[in-house]
Amino acid sequence: MISEIIVVEGRDDITAVKRAVDAEVIAVGGYGINARIIDIIREAAIRKGVIVLTDPDFAGEHIRRIISKRVPGIRHAYIMRSEGTKDGDIGVENASPEAIRRALSNARASQSERAITFNMEDMLRFGLTGRTDSKARRQVMGKALGIGYANTSAFLKRLNSYGIRVEEFEEALKANFEEYSDGE
Repeated sequence: MISEIIVVEGRDDITAVKRAVDAEVIAVGGYGINARIIDIIREAAIRKGVIVLTDPDFAGEHIRRIISKRVPGIRHAYIMRSEGTKDGDIGVENASPEAIRRALSNARASQSERAITFNMEDMLRFGLTGRTDSKARRQVMGKALGIGYANTSAFLKRLNSYGIRVEEFEEALKANFEEYSDGE
């Protein structure tokens, strides 16, 4: 059982999450998110804690930002776009129970005092930007670190916002990319 309340976009997402875990789930109604829903999420955050699990698309990120600005102390869970895509439709409702459980177990809270641990030079050095395979590398690292896929700037912001430690980052590199393995 997940102790926090999970916030998703719609009713189909509730069904998918409940197939994966035993938890209380709130749907914001997509772009229909309003002050009443924000108040409910704020109360849930105080009462039990909140994990936001939105679709891995523009609308999902927009809803995530709205909630983040208005409700402090929430955690964020991400499914990968590939895990949530079915017949051209992208959403949590398409993710497998395993993908949802992985995302929830890797949920991260934003740090109120954001330390700048990573910079654009790191993104270049580790091939997360500036290479033909950089997008794929960010997808792999985003999944491994539980911060989802993002473009270079947003990925860098997430690394720092979620307090990813250098050791944690290096472990993910070693686990996923041969050039960083101990056999080198």
